[in-house]
Amino acid sequence: MIEAPHYSSAGAKRDTNFALPAEYFDGTVNEPVLHQAVKVYLNNQRQGTHMTKSRSFVSGGNQKPWKQKGTGRARQGSTRAPHWRGGGIVFGPSPRDYRTDIPRKVKQLARKSALNARAREGAVHVIERLAFRAPKTGQLAELLGSLGVDGRKTLVLTAGHNPNAYLSGRNLPGVEVMAYPEASAYDILWAEIVVVEEGALTGVMPEPLPEETEAEKAERTAKTAKTGKTGRTVTRAAPKKSPKARSTAKAKAKPAKAKAKATKKTTAKKSASKPAKKKAAPKKKGSK
Repeated sequence: MIEAPHYSSAGAKRDTNFALPAEYFDGTVNEPVLHQAVKVYLNNQRQGTHMTKSRSFVSGGNQKPWKQKGTGRARQGSTRAPHWRGGGIVFGPSPRDYRTDIPRKVKQLARKSALNARAREGAVHVIERLAFRAPKTGQLAELLGSLGVDGRKTLVLTAGHNPNAYLSGRNLPGVEVMAYPEASAYDILWAEIVVVEEGALTGVMPEPLPEETEAEKAERTAKTAKTGKTGRTVTRAAPKKSPKARSTAKAKAKPAKAKAKATKKTTAKKSASKPAKKKAAPKKKGSK
């Protein structure tokens, strides 16, 4: 019986190891089948859009470069022949489909062999559950750090579809998160460490997480405030006016401007038409 290290959902190591199910972990590794499965996987990833031009696709060369006889040179029929510079390519690649099929049982055997290969190396870690109420990249990074696998290529296998766990690991380099049944032999061999949720091996789906308590909410709020992510005011730019609204505003502003100009002109004319008041001459002393 093969055993694997067992961890709690917080990343604390348990005293006893987890006994892997003998149905899948019997210790046998079929290397030829693994090679076949990896080759088929890589073949199916190819697009097959490569192409080189043969002499029938290269432009030019519609006439003989020189006449057949009398020049002393070898006879030539086209400047786009393969032995000419700029000519066509002989036996070059052309678009094709690299799709390769593999029997279902062979695929299952390859997946089983890959899991056994990682289990024999001690690279399989079993965790009780991946508890994510929301996508948190930092939480997953902290969990992998507590397992001692940070900085290594890690494959995290969940018991079922866990969108929060997937979104948490999507931004971490060297970390892949997927459901346990979806992992192929190539995915398992690609990873240096395989972290499996306990429910994926036992077949018992984890219960939904309970709602967040008031104490946990207060703690999370205090932690967020400490990191300085709250209390930030976001200034939004004023919405741009549509061309129609702008033209309407201009049309409204024109009469007001014209009215102000006319008022200014009339005021100036009135002030110009009024005669200036003459100052009275000062009286001389002794005059009556």
